[in-house]
Amino acid sequence: MGLETALTKALGIQHPIVQGGMHYVGYAELASAVSNAGGLGIITGLTQPTPEDLRKEIRRCREMTSKPFGVNLTILPVLIPADYDSYMRVICEERVAVVEISGGSPRKYIPALREAGVKVIHKSATIKHALKAQADGVDFIEVAGFESAVAGRASADDVGTWILLAKALGTLSTPVLVSGASATGRQLAAALAMGAQGISMGTRFLATEECPIHRSVKEHLASTSTDEFATTLVLGSFNNSTRTLKNAVTKEILRMEAEMAKQGGGDFAEVAHLAKGDRARVMFQETGDWDSAMWSCSQAVGLINDIPTCKVLLDRMVEEAEAQLSKGASLIRGHGKL
Repeated sequence: MGLETALTKALGIQHPIVQGGMHYVGYAELASAVSNAGGLGIITGLTQPTPEDLRKEIRRCREMTSKPFGVNLTILPVLIPADYDSYMRVICEERVAVVEISGGSPRKYIPALREAGVKVIHKSATIKHALKAQADGVDFIEVAGFESAVAGRASADDVGTWILLAKALGTLSTPVLVSGASATGRQLAAALAMGAQGISMGTRFLATEECPIHRSVKEHLASTSTDEFATTLVLGSFNNSTRTLKNAVTKEILRMEAEMAKQGGGDFAEVAHLAKGDRARVMFQETGDWDSAMWSCSQAVGLINDIPTCKVLLDRMVEEAEAQLSKGASLIRGHGKL
């Protein structure tokens, strides 16, 4: 058995499941574990402080897996000033299997990526952006619904995965992946049944044994008290809406945004000390205090109730997806009859 799609065939992977890029999480440990389990592991490019550090992390990952893996690069020059050209140059020189690009346009990098044999996935929150990525010539378009933990979303972009995916599949000719609070085999089956070629998951991979974050964070994600109502949207007033875990820090950010709105608006600098990524780094890697930082978390958290290995998780999801797809096929009158 097994699930074969355009994604698995293009990248030579076993399962149509991608581990999305996650800041201060997407290191070689997690990327290699996902790839070794049959999915597509992703190193988060900008978690590495310099392009040369990214090169070292890619090579470290190659020592941990012989399977294909990729690199995520989030292009947001205003919010994240970085030497994007040099990061992309390293990705091309190291010839990773795929680059997952979110934020800005991939257009200027497509020729070099093509020459290096690197496949391109572009993450899009709207059909408008997806069409632009398609025109740029990307290999796959990953649509990200409102339920997902994608950052940088404009408030007008609040469309759920159920609608966004259906419209993308009816509009685009480029193969589509779906990123929108996925965590189960049922959701994988639904995505494939609709016509998607695979799914991307971030939050679900946080609660795996190999994920290199503090155990306390994993246990909080897997707790029955952390359900689908445990997330919130912050930074919407700055046109940079981000779905995060609901905690003391995000509640304070929302309070400050509300106060600024009463005064006719404010500056991001006023909340920057609460939103800065280093708080999340300390939380993930040192303290495990999930209440002390703003960190991305999708509504998939309501579907997490254990901390399995990546292999157990992916095998379980694929088995469940196969069962659901078989059940679905059996609903067709005359199915299996000559």
